[in-house]
Amino acid sequence: MKIIVAKWFLKITGWELKVPEGADLSRCVMLAAPHTSNWDYPIAQAACWILGIKWKYFIKDFYTKNFLLGWFFKATGAIGVNRSQRKLNLVDFAIKQFSKYDDLVVLVPAEGTRKRVEKWRTGFYHIALGAKVPIALGFMDYGKKHTGVLAVFTPTGDFKKDMRYIESEYKKVTPRYPDKYNEKIF
Repeated sequence: MKIIVAKWFLKITGWELKVPEGADLSRCVMLAAPHTSNWDYPIAQAACWILGIKWKYFIKDFYTKNFLLGWFFKATGAIGVNRSQRKLNLVDFAIKQFSKYDDLVVLVPAEGTRKRVEKWRTGFYHIALGAKVPIALGFMDYGKKHTGVLAVFTPTGDFKKDMRYIESEYKKVTPRYPDKYNEKIF
C-alpha cells in the first residue's frame, strides 16, 4: 500500500525517481542534499518507499520522546539522540548502529539544517569510512523535479579527493531555495 501511495504522490506532484542501475541501497550512509525545504522529507520518504529503503535518521530525542508526535518520528525511522550528553560522539554512535543491523540505511542531511551554512557537516563521510559502507548521494533537483540517488561510491580514505567528487556531483542539482544552499563542502 505504501508503494502505491508513494507512486501516486510523486506522480501528482510531478516528480520522477532516478537511481543508478544496479545500485545497492540496502546498507549505506545516504547523504541528503540539498536540504532547503520541509518538502524534502515527504518527497524523500516517497522515493524510499518505492525503493524499499527503510532508512534511519538521527534527531533530537525531544522529538522521539514527545507524547503527541513521538510515535510518528519513531515510525518514520527516527533514532532519538540526546546531544547534551558530553560523552556522545554521533559518528561512533552511528558506526555502532551498523554493527547491529545487516541492512541499514542512515540518512544524513549534509548541511544539518535547512538554513544556509558556510560548509557541510562531514560526519557522514566518517560514519561510512568507519562502518566500511558506501555513501549514496541522495538528492532532490527542484529544477528538473528529479529525486533519488545520483551515485553510490565507497569512500577511499582520501578525504579531499572524495569530497571534491561529492561536490562535483551535487553541482548538477537545483535546490528548492538556492539562497539557502551552499554546495561548498569544505
